[in-house]
Amino acid sequence: MTFLGALPARFRRERVLIIGCGDVGQRAARELGGGRRVRLLALTSNPDNAGALRGQGITPLIGNLDRPADLQRLAGLATRVLHLAPPPSEGQADWQADARTRSLVRTLARRSPPSALVYGSTTGVYGNCEGRWVDESAPTRPLTPRAWRRVDAEASVHWLARALGVRSTLLRIPGIYAPDRAGGTPQERLRRGTPVLRPEDDVYTNHIHADDLARACVLALWRGKPRRTINVVDDTELKMGDYFDFAADLYGLPRPPRVARDAAGDQLPMVLLSFMSESRRLHNRRMKTELGLRLRYPTVAQGLRG
Repeated sequence: MTFLGALPARFRRERVLIIGCGDVGQRAARELGGGRRVRLLALTSNPDNAGALRGQGITPLIGNLDRPADLQRLAGLATRVLHLAPPPSEGQADWQADARTRSLVRTLARRSPPSALVYGSTTGVYGNCEGRWVDESAPTRPLTPRAWRRVDAEASVHWLARALGVRSTLLRIPGIYAPDRAGGTPQERLRRGTPVLRPEDDVYTNHIHADDLARACVLALWRGKPRRTINVVDDTELKMGDYFDFAADLYGLPRPPRVARDAAGDQLPMVLLSFMSESRRLHNRRMKTELGLRLRYPTVAQGLRG
């Protein structure tokens, strides 16, 4: 039984709007009963996705977050909103701003705002913590444009909470994986032989299985405290190279070569290098105590095996 199975009947037909209904959003929709317990709606910019969404019990709403006029129909539409759409990657005059989330919260503020808004952010907002343990009280220190835009989106979400009393929850999310998710395992990267850092230069990384993330999203829609931030991470404590070594052994593939940090710039793309420049371990106590989430896949060792 999913979480909503325990709710009184009067709550089961609430209107839940999913913004960014990709893999995780669709998993969350399944946790929500596929439209049987609540009315599910999803914003999509691609009309070709409408049929697939309907097949999952989701009512598609055609619109583009980059066109604010498309969002007008969302005002007053949903009682709870799950916002999983990423910020724009480029092409903005203000590179630090998430214009998509700003437009969305302005729309939600126009008429009968939702009772709850859950936003899927990133653990990248913490920046490089040099391997230290970090909880949600740590300040944000974004190092990349994409992390700066996430910080801006978080501020927009909390503005709506302060202005109109919407119960907002920020979920800070690390690397998402799942064997049944497109690109959800390291196999392709291992086959390419992409190097990782040598142990003395390596960084701690954090993970969450896509199913556990979807469950956290659903729980936060009902159980999230007002203006709260929650790290959604599993119990894994691994450096990046060790993670890829484990996966290589699991899949029967060669372990990746190890390189020194000062040599990595000649062999790796800038995006990957940016991930290798940030090291942190994240506490997940709030996720477990406040949301009541019991991880189905507490570590990547269990999750990658499926």
